[in-house]
Amino acid sequence: MKTCYGKILILVLLFLPPALMAQVKEPQAGDTTYYKTLIPEEKQGLLKNMSMIANTRFALRNEFTDGEYMQSRFMMEQFRLEIKGKIHDKVYFRFRDRYTRAQTSESLDNFSRSTDLAFIRVDATKKLSIMAGKMCADWGAYEFDYNPIDIYEYSDIIEYADNFLTGVGVSYQINPKHQLTLQILDSRTKTFDDLYGYQPNFEEGKMPLAFVANWRGSLFDGKFNTIWSYAFHNEARNIELDEPAGMNYIALGNQVKLGKLTVEYDFKWSQEDLDRSGIISEQVPDDLYPYALENTVYIGHWLHLYYRVNPKINLALVGMMDIANWEDDLDENHAGFDNQIRVAYGIIPTIEYYPFKDLNLRFYANYVGRMYDYSDYAIERFGVKDYNTGRFAIGFVSPLGIF
Repeated sequence: MKTCYGKILILVLLFLPPALMAQVKEPQAGDTTYYKTLIPEEKQGLLKNMSMIANTRFALRNEFTDGEYMQSRFMMEQFRLEIKGKIHDKVYFRFRDRYTRAQTSESLDNFSRSTDLAFIRVDATKKLSIMAGKMCADWGAYEFDYNPIDIYEYSDIIEYADNFLTGVGVSYQINPKHQLTLQILDSRTKTFDDLYGYQPNFEEGKMPLAFVANWRGSLFDGKFNTIWSYAFHNEARNIELDEPAGMNYIALGNQVKLGKLTVEYDFKWSQEDLDRSGIISEQVPDDLYPYALENTVYIGHWLHLYYRVNPKINLALVGMMDIANWEDDLDENHAGFDNQIRVAYGIIPTIEYYPFKDLNLRFYANYVGRMYDYSDYAIERFGVKDYNTGRFAIGFVSPLGIF
């Protein structure tokens, strides 16, 4: 505990120069602009131009597997300390560290895996911004764009991805309604050997980089909004074909505002020459195939509806369907079966209560239900079986603005 407090104190002292956030839209911003902070503005002094936010989610969880009660426990589901601000008229910083993840340095980028964000942003012009450091890979879609404390359970593709990567990015605000972002990032946080191990048909590429393009748009007077993106990851080199092997990822996030009701739908598609996500590889016994699988495809559908009954009550419903396909024929017994290995379903009904007008703090109760349905081929060859999980939780969520 003393180490934790010491770390917070060092961060405060390190970023003490005046800081003020600009208006460029960044993913997972977790904006607390419209809520009073714990330290009144008139008493903040030099701190008035910077922000410290404790992104927090805490709950009492009651967990079930296949309908059987397993346990109840209190859990700090999320605690991500964030500091952001201005160090020059056109230079801004943002730092966020996750205290609910092991703080071990990764083998490729030399960053602790617990560090989500550690970058600076330079506003070259009013429309053009340049970022460098560890940042959100701007995947697109609304699920990933939310502050992590607002997502009670991630869909498969987001849950298994490296979502915070090191590199550079350029953002251009075409007009108030449209923004384009381009990023060049490390393709992963681990080296090829650490992530995949020995692969007989592949060797590590000399440029393991990811290229990301993102469009954020607002149409029809803000009633329809988009976060669309395409990303290519250069993962390795196929020795036999003498060509790059990588991952293509498309995410199409769509939002429709209908008065008090907001509807968000994300479509995600990930085609992987090597099974980067690893969901299917986890199901295959080593004695059947001891290497990372090839030619996997993941398809995700994510639906989010929320209805703001009044300023204090919000009703929400999330539905998920994640499809995992293996499109290779390494196993001769695969013939006669389709490519589908698993379909994962999810449903999350939630009621949220906001007791304060001037503080972004909410209490919630929800149920997180997941069902995992395997194909006949997967059951026969891998020895897996269908199962379901459930979690009833009561807790609170808040990006607590310390100053």
